Amino acid sequence: MASSAPRYTYPFAASPDIIRSHQKDAYFSGVLSEQVSSLLRKIYGARFTHTYSSETHVLSELLYLGLTTLIGNRTLGEEYCDIVQVEGETGRLPALGRRAGYIISCILGPYLLGRILPAFRRRVRAKLEANLKRHARLQAKAQLQARETGKKASLSRPLSARIQSYILRNLDTITSPSPIYALSLATFYFTGSYYHLSKRIWNLRYIFTRTVHEGDSRVGYEVLGVLLALQMAVQAYLHLQNTMAPDAASTGALGAVTGATAVVGGGVEVSLDPNAYSANNALLFDSANPTSAPSELHKWTHTPAADTPRYELSDGVTMAWIGSGNRKCTLCLEEMKDPSVTTCGHVFCWTCISDWAREKPECPLCRQSCLVQHVLPLRG
Repeated sequence: MASSAPRYTYPFAASPDIIRSHQKDAYFSGVLSEQVSSLLRKIYGARFTHTYSSETHVLSELLYLGLTTLIGNRTLGEEYCDIVQVEGETGRLPALGRRAGYIISCILGPYLLGRILPAFRRRVRAKLEANLKRHARLQAKAQLQARETGKKASLSRPLSARIQSYILRNLDTITSPSPIYALSLATFYFTGSYYHLSKRIWNLRYIFTRTVHEGDSRVGYEVLGVLLALQMAVQAYLHLQNTMAPDAASTGALGAVTGATAVVGGGVEVSLDPNAYSANNALLFDSANPTSAPSELHKWTHTPAADTPRYELSDGVTMAWIGSGNRKCTLCLEEMKDPSVTTCGHVFCWTCISDWAREKPECPLCRQSCLVQHVLPLRG
């Protein structure tokens, strides 16, 4: 009686195989995104494409994974690296519901978070600032009554006020999913499984389909895991140090200017640190929604939002010093409205270059750095 051949068990894929596969998928997804953007630019124009660039990228990723993972096929990166996606330790091919859940959480999850978190942070920040103002008024009232009665007033803030002050100072960090992503990635470097957080949620792993001989070395990326863990530890230490520093500095006569903040109109907290220029501008631009007017930022800066552009070059008279061949915006391909110049000297419509710089902070023509707060509107 002939003996049956031994059943071959496929090993789980190693970290280099998984990372290489995802790099290939990112490349092909980027190529697809460029093709979709070019198609939308031809149909709806450049301004529409720049306005909905995030949605275009999400649509391209959904299209790529929908044509591969959703219908049960391997992605191009998985085929390139000879790996197959399976359900956890069972080795079974994932069911349709699990594949669909992975695609939704991997693509739509971060997109929805990016849309929801800014509004959520503004509401929480306004609530915390109102509570802290109330605590400050109550404390000032208590100190005034203590001076009138000759008693010694307590200068320490209640625990709830200190907790709310801490949350307010670190609201962006507390509500950011980045630490969770970093912890998941560090775990992947040590274990070699679940490269994406969504794969960990849906328990999706990879097996290697090629035969692995006993002498073949299957190295991992444990060193990267150690470095990432050290980086997180240093960041945690610096965070604790910065958290304790303001409390220590507040015992002085005048206190330190660095770390102090001021609340301006619209509930925006602006740092008084002279080195926090970029952070201040980020808060200001985050508080104003350019697509909806008028906002609180327009009110307290006394710059009401105009329904129509203040300067249009279509009449041929406004800013006549701009040559006839340079009066069209290279982004929307129309006569410029409210022409604005970047630090590299190129001129675009104000709305066009603002939308572009918010998505991609570089000049569309020469690729030099172009921040929104450095764009200068032309006048006269």
